[in-house]
Amino acid sequence: MNANTSRQSPAGEEDSTLLSRTARDLPPGRHQFHKERLMAQIHQEQRTTAPVPAPAPAPAPARAWWLRLPRPAVTLPVTAAVVAASVVAAVVTSGGDRDRGVATGPVLTTPIGAASTKGVPQLLDRISLAAADASHPEVGPGQFVYVESRTAGTFLKTVDDRTTLAGHALHRRQVWRSADGTEGWLIDPAVNDDAEGETLSLPDERGDTPEAYLNGPSYDYLSRLTTDPDALLAKIYKETEGHGNSPDQEAFTTIGDLLGESYPPAELYSALFRTAARIPGVVVVQDAVDAVGRSGVAVARLDETSGQREEWIFDRKTYVFLGERTVQVEKRSGEEALIKPGTVTFTSAVIERAVVDAIKQTP
Repeated sequence: MNANTSRQSPAGEEDSTLLSRTARDLPPGRHQFHKERLMAQIHQEQRTTAPVPAPAPAPAPARAWWLRLPRPAVTLPVTAAVVAASVVAAVVTSGGDRDRGVATGPVLTTPIGAASTKGVPQLLDRISLAAADASHPEVGPGQFVYVESRTAGTFLKTVDDRTTLAGHALHRRQVWRSADGTEGWLIDPAVNDDAEGETLSLPDERGDTPEAYLNGPSYDYLSRLTTDPDALLAKIYKETEGHGNSPDQEAFTTIGDLLGESYPPAELYSALFRTAARIPGVVVVQDAVDAVGRSGVAVARLDETSGQREEWIFDRKTYVFLGERTVQVEKRSGEEALIKPGTVTFTSAVIERAVVDAIKQTP
């Protein structure tokens, strides 16, 4: 997935688009199980209200949901949204002032910072050098990567055929993943109402234990990746073929996911920035703010299909990764015109990244 698009699908494509967006929000190996259940329920609803459209082609395999929260503003019929509520973290709701345990907050907006291609290689080179100098502990057997962040977002909400723009308030998100990727835990009220969170451990409900991959990596998987920028970029393009709105945007998003909720080994972490410098369309935004208000400089890319710009935000002096956000830059049409330029559809801030010895243990 990449499902990082806010396009409204024409009739006959809605199921495919919904599933591509939903897939990244399911644990590795679980999206197929939930996809089949979701499709069956939505098709049953469609049979009672309208002719069933021709089946759409299956979406490409998507990134693991624990790596990234849903980004796009999504619209669905209310009845379909109720069906999908158990597997979609932030889509359409049927009313009320809370969505999956997260208070509804104000719509997030920001001034649109000017973007320039000038200085992109130099900035990414400085970020890469700073990353190489940073301390990156190794994750051993039986240990867990722990990432704590603050996230918020804006989405289209439809109630009784009326669509409005709504926001999820800033909230805490905690993720634990074992070195081999087979054990994990998530606490995020935007995903699960249970304050204790939910397991990400394998096998999944179907008894499957999927192997790690670029969009659902484990630390052990990342430790085996090449650190040669050209070879790494070629691998990203090959493995994400058919995802997202364009190969270049999907490559940029894939690297961004690894910055946000994983702990790449030191050499790979440094190589990711040199790799990003080779993606066409990457720009610098001098003024960007993460989810907790920290100001920095951003490395960004505009998704020409959705009109949204994905921004990775770094401290101006230390070049430490602070967080990321997605900003609507271009005007949209139809219901999506509600998502005006300057709307922040997703924002996050990394608060803590560490290696711990047990699930639910914090540094």
